[in-house]
Amino acid sequence: MNLNQLELLRILQETNYNQSKAAAKLNVVQSAASRQLQLFEEELGSPLFERHGKKLLGLTPLGERVMQEVERINLAKKNIQAIADDFRDNRNGALHIATTHTQAKYLLPTPVQRFRDKYPGIKIYMVQSSPDNLIENLHHHRADLAICTEKLDEDEKLIVQPCYEWHHVAIVPKDHPLALGDITLSRLASFPILTYSPGFTGRSNIEKAFKNAGQRLDITLSAADSDIIKTYVRLGLGVGIIASMSYEPNIDNDLQVIDLSHLIPKSVTKIAYLKQMFLPDYIKYFIKELIASSAHYS
Repeated sequence: MNLNQLELLRILQETNYNQSKAAAKLNVVQSAASRQLQLFEEELGSPLFERHGKKLLGLTPLGERVMQEVERINLAKKNIQAIADDFRDNRNGALHIATTHTQAKYLLPTPVQRFRDKYPGIKIYMVQSSPDNLIENLHHHRADLAICTEKLDEDEKLIVQPCYEWHHVAIVPKDHPLALGDITLSRLASFPILTYSPGFTGRSNIEKAFKNAGQRLDITLSAADSDIIKTYVRLGLGVGIIASMSYEPNIDNDLQVIDLSHLIPKSVTKIAYLKQMFLPDYIKYFIKELIASSAHYS
């Protein structure tokens, strides 16, 4: 058993068990990669992969257990390098952030700018995706931090830290019936609703509020992007329900904004990272700046 064989297992999982792609990533011919896998399985005395001919279909129960240890070893390698870089005060690394469109546009600009001022040599890579994919990026070490509202609390392998609390608002054209009078869930439910896709930006709290009130939620359009929701509200397709920070008074002054904080439970945006990951000083600094910058949204 050697580290090259363990790295092969990790790359095979990363490439969906494609041996030719794994070999290319390791800069070896496929026959050499296959031979290393064969030697490893012979040493263990049991196969690690289910096969159909020469094609790898997935992990055996033993393979699943071994892969957990491979992930720990890979994280340890990354931590050792990060510890060494931090010890030398290396300011030429990278910060990988996985987040949603709403957080990237409305929350992150200020902390990112402050981070760049202090660490100009650190490159920033931002991946926008669904909360499920953000968590996957953490586990596959494609991201150092995940920032979103949904899903993070469900993963026991993550350290999750609250960042800020926020609420939803409704948006309608200025001449819309909801622009006048008190707002209730019953009144909202009488109109088509345009809001976030399932799993994005507090959608679960919106559904919970209507369900608890016994009101049917008629969502005729859903999107991950607040700007898309605003576009179709302007076209008269229905009432938009968006995150409060997504309403921009200087840009959206053609729309009426209606506070829903008394009707829909507050949402909490969170920061998450792997429990076993070593945090360099520059990542700790970014987290501190993120929490400080988000205070005015709460």
